Amino acid sequence: MTRTIRVAGIVLESVTDGPGIRLALFCQGCHHNCPGCHNPETHDPAGGREMTVEEITALYNSDPLLSGITFSGGEPFLQPEPLIIIADHVHAAGGNVIAYTGYSLSQLRKLQETQPGIGHLLDRVDLLVDGPFILEERSLLLPFRGSANQRVIPLNEGEGKTLAEKINSL
Repeated sequence: MTRTIRVAGIVLESVTDGPGIRLALFCQGCHHNCPGCHNPETHDPAGGREMTVEEITALYNSDPLLSGITFSGGEPFLQPEPLIIIADHVHAAGGNVIAYTGYSLSQLRKLQETQPGIGHLLDRVDLLVDGPFILEERSLLLPFRGSANQRVIPLNEGEGKTLAEKINSL
């Protein structure tokens, strides 16, 4: 399994990428090219920098205030293998995992038929925010998403449901 990942950036204590204090990992590479994307610098798959899974998990371990990790981008599902390892680590440490994607959940389920890593990552994500950013549906009133078409989907009945309820109560 791949133990390195191309990263656009990391926010060590984010409060804007999901409920609680989170490590936000912005993955490098995206082919959705949504007009109005607020992270266009993440699109080039050769951009950013390479980091090891161990470097990222060490950052997570170094902060006892973190409630979880958020995979954003770019498109996290273009690099599922190292994210699987990181998600397993965060869960073992008692944290939760949120992932943002420009794909719909049904598109990811279809992709996992030929790319099993996508399905394995979905199995580890507690809460998924899916769908492309659509400029015409942009809203600053939606908690933790950029446009009204994007859905907040709990992928497990435990932590995922709790996170979705927190978001939906805002």
